[in-house]
Amino acid sequence: MTLHIVKLCVGAESIQDQRDWVAERCLSAIAAGLEPHSVHTTRMVPKRVDELLDGGSLYWVIKGQVMARQKLLGIETFTGGDGIGRCHLILGPEVIETMPQPRRPFQGWRYLTPEDAPADLGSLGEDVMALPEYLRRELAELGLL
Repeated sequence: MTLHIVKLCVGAESIQDQRDWVAERCLSAIAAGLEPHSVHTTRMVPKRVDELLDGGSLYWVIKGQVMARQKLLGIETFTGGDGIGRCHLILGPEVIETMPQPRRPFQGWRYLTPEDAPADLGSLGEDVMALPEYLRRELAELGLL
């Protein structure tokens, strides 16, 4: 069964900020002779790795709403120089916009079931995709999207 992760996207003000950050990381990977990807490091190592890698994604909360996702390609555990275990979440190069879904602040990450995950924005039609990000946010907050 597929499982996802949801995490706060600290520092990003918009989906474009997240896309720019991912593009930089992908270019660095390409320059190193690797496939394009980005890496997010987290202290807590997921226990349900097989389910996450069975088509799972990392859903990003930007400014209080789930707004985008990236496909999970791999999870690599390691021990930092301080002796604390961590993991790298290896993410696909594409930032896929999702239907805005309000989310309260939380620390770390949380599992997200497919039933609770927001739909990709592209599946809602061209009219919704054509709306500016700020308007989609407001409509979602009002429960109209």
